[in-house]
Amino acid sequence: MMKLEETLTVPLEKTKNWQEPLKRTFDILFSLSALIFGMPLFLAIAMLVKITSRGPVFYCSLRLGKNGKLFNFWKFRTMYVHADLKLKQLLEDNPLLREEWQKYFKLKNDPRHTRIGKFLRKTSLDEFPQFWNVLLGDLSIVGPRPYLPNETDEIKKYISDDMAKLLSVRPGLTGIWQTSGRSHLTFENRVRLDLDYVGCNSFLFDLRLVLKTIPMLIFPRGAF
Repeated sequence: MMKLEETLTVPLEKTKNWQEPLKRTFDILFSLSALIFGMPLFLAIAMLVKITSRGPVFYCSLRLGKNGKLFNFWKFRTMYVHADLKLKQLLEDNPLLREEWQKYFKLKNDPRHTRIGKFLRKTSLDEFPQFWNVLLGDLSIVGPRPYLPNETDEIKKYISDDMAKLLSVRPGLTGIWQTSGRSHLTFENRVRLDLDYVGCNSFLFDLRLVLKTIPMLIFPRGAF
């Protein structure tokens, strides 16, 4: 599988310390527990997605992992089939949506969402399958959110000299971006917050972010 470092001019840093084994152990135990105890909810969501709209239960896309390695990123499908193609047409036809997308890389009232999909996105339940990504080692429980390969050029606009640093850790299910405003933040803010997180490199800080994430799941704000 190709790696992004082949296209970077700055060599990626190999960061290893005593916290990494501890963090990986936490990731495995946490994700395994979530998958086992959350299986009834997992199956219920899968059934709802399947019976409320045509298409597969899961959505898979390529994302940038640690050191730029590409991996398959899993979610419950929240959009209608061929949503990626519909986005291009939406942005071409609507200048306001195009401006919103260029600023946030998201649309607050995205017409591509299914009825159940909008609820899943709002509550972050669409991300449940990513615990499997954590078990595989693609993701960590806490880390920068995994970026799309086609977002690389946009990231370089803001942190061109620190691209390698941003990709030197595993991306995460939750992180500093999700607990600091989430989708209300611009794409630039997200990138800079993620870079700040990489600079912290603290397991205790990870635990704080996990604790901050729990009430946000119960009382979701800034998610769309």
